[in-house]
Amino acid sequence: MTTGALSGFKVLDLSRLLPGPFCSMLLADMGADVIKVEDPKLGDYIRWWPPKIGKNSGFHVVLNRNKRSLTLNLKAPEGKEIFRKLVKDADVVLEGFRPGVMRKLGLDYETLKELNPRLVYCAITGYGCEGPLALKAGHDINYLALNGVLSYSGKDGQPTLTGVQIADLGGGGLLAAFSIVTALLARERLGTGQFIDISMTDGALTWNCLRWGKFLADGKVPSPGDDFLNHGFACYNIYETRDGRHMSLGALEPQFWKAFCQTAGRPEWEQPHYFEPGPHQKTLQEEIAAFFKQKTQAEWIEQFKESDCCCEPILNLAEVMDNPQTQARRMVVELVHESWGAYKQLGIAPKFSLTPGSIRTHAPELGEHTDQILESLQYSREQLKTLRSKGAI
Repeated sequence: MTTGALSGFKVLDLSRLLPGPFCSMLLADMGADVIKVEDPKLGDYIRWWPPKIGKNSGFHVVLNRNKRSLTLNLKAPEGKEIFRKLVKDADVVLEGFRPGVMRKLGLDYETLKELNPRLVYCAITGYGCEGPLALKAGHDINYLALNGVLSYSGKDGQPTLTGVQIADLGGGGLLAAFSIVTALLARERLGTGQFIDISMTDGALTWNCLRWGKFLADGKVPSPGDDFLNHGFACYNIYETRDGRHMSLGALEPQFWKAFCQTAGRPEWEQPHYFEPGPHQKTLQEEIAAFFKQKTQAEWIEQFKESDCCCEPILNLAEVMDNPQTQARRMVVELVHESWGAYKQLGIAPKFSLTPGSIRTHAPELGEHTDQILESLQYSREQLKTLRSKGAI
């Protein structure tokens, strides 16, 4: 019996790839019954992206745990009928198509709310459902380029990419999950569902909040390496070690900077003006860079392990999985699949005291739960056979 905070809520997830599936993963982890509605032939494209664990992509294995897979051809009349039946007792519809696609299918919010006025319908798109770019294609890099995040993310005046898809995950999936739960709360007061328009560009635009505020105050357009949080200051930076590894230094506050200087044995660095912008920051960065080059990462870990100065090693993912802190927080879950074998699943970040999330099932095979779901709608085995022959499921 599922006891997560969202136990009892049903989500119909039509989304593919990363933003939508990440959103529904968060909901499923918290107990929601997420039905992943997939095309009968291809399914979610991310299923087939190498490298694979068994027959499935590693991406799929992480993003789609705790979900059920239903294959449904939404272009077929029978497929539309099945979807409408599911909508009648669903709480949420989640999709990530371009604006207008669901309307062409006759499955848009205005149509579906007639079947279920309490339905919360969430659409995740690159640029939102309105505006001059609404119908234009895009990816994470484009959304971050157009909302300003990339303009000051970098060093030496040059923008750079992060390895994490900020707009997809933060501006899209995470914001959508928050918004869906908020809409479900509002439904308890209002008695009705609503439409949620999530633009990944808008969502990640709000991540500019600190630099937006600074720009309002000083009128200086942000650029790479111009600030204490983007390589502009020596006390908050990344430094290479003798063995080609790296250490992160985040000694922003005076007490942490003092502790770093003392542990490093460099009291001459402990001066107030080192927390002010200016050419001396570059000089200090060079001095600290030379300092960290003297020892290996392992030696620096040992030297700084007892010092409360915000100096930590940059770990690779394999090291993160074995890290005692990661293990203590149960962010690595050991699972065994009957076909794939043993693997390490990503854990659940929020820790609830009364209604904790859980990993209950592996990511489903394509259409694994089609018969189960349709039988719950009173479809007979003969009807299922007919639907398959027509390509509806």
